[in-house]
Amino acid sequence: MMRILAVESSCDETSVAIVEDGKNVISHVVLSQIDIHTVFGGVVPEIASRNHIVHMTRVFDKALSEANMSAKDIDLVAVTRGPGLIGSLLVGINAATTFAFVNDLPIMGVNHLIGHIYAAGIEHEMKFPALALLISGGHTELLYMKDHMDIKMLGTTLDDAVGEAYDKVARTLGLAYPGGPVVDKLAKKGTDTYHLPRPLMDAETFNFSFSGLKSAVINLVHNEQQRGHDIHINDMCASFQSSVLDVLISKTKKAADFLDVKQIIVAGGVAANKGLRERIFAEIPDKEIIIPSMEYCTDNAAMIGAAAYYQYLKEGAKKKYLIGGESTIAFDQYEFNEK
Repeated sequence: MMRILAVESSCDETSVAIVEDGKNVISHVVLSQIDIHTVFGGVVPEIASRNHIVHMTRVFDKALSEANMSAKDIDLVAVTRGPGLIGSLLVGINAATTFAFVNDLPIMGVNHLIGHIYAAGIEHEMKFPALALLISGGHTELLYMKDHMDIKMLGTTLDDAVGEAYDKVARTLGLAYPGGPVVDKLAKKGTDTYHLPRPLMDAETFNFSFSGLKSAVINLVHNEQQRGHDIHINDMCASFQSSVLDVLISKTKKAADFLDVKQIIVAGGVAANKGLRERIFAEIPDKEIIIPSMEYCTDNAAMIGAAAYYQYLKEGAKKKYLIGGESTIAFDQYEFNEK
């Protein structure tokens, strides 16, 4: 049995969790800063890092208290080491390192994106080979998983990530931040009536591109306003979301069939999109699809604890993750093999 205290602070969520054997989430605390950043229409890095500093110790204490545990009950400390906002990451890394040093515990750095993938493994059994569709505000990737921590990148976004496109389209339409949940909700009330492109959908590649789609929405809205025409917000949201989902699902299905995977994993903040959840099960019925519950889709420490467990199993016997004395802090990472 391995109990991992995990820390996540890559963006604007301050989170600490205690996870047992990669699946059993004993405690899970997430402090969101959405209300603070909404007024700016997006995350302000300096404000995010300052708020991590203010609340990090309290979140640590609450996670341990909810688990009814102390440092002596922890076997390993895990912390997000990137990618993310550098200031926010440093707050989490410093806090985790200090906790590990004071309590003479081993510490491990975890790739944030791999954490998102393993969020799906908290509530589901992961089966290999698998295909992971990782979609968030900063990332859009298709990844082939031959086994635990054996990951190859098949395709990525050439420009904007899908979540970023949602936020920018929402801002263009005068909708609130974050844009993804708002557009998803309004899309249910609208109809796909506006003609929008499906970028790279039929290309012989697993890469994505959403910059052109975002620009198409901005130009269409601008042109209609210049002509004195009203924009039907619900229909525009439905049209935009339909274009996005056509691309995501088409490429996922193509990759899953080509590689003959046993399972499709959908992860990341955009995996919470209800329209995506409805369509992907309906349109890819011949593959098992697993998606984390809503609380594990967005940034959280539980997913970091889950990923750390499998990372430790793979290399724990070979690496020393001890702090103090003659040992060193090892933030070794599994990076995506792009070849």
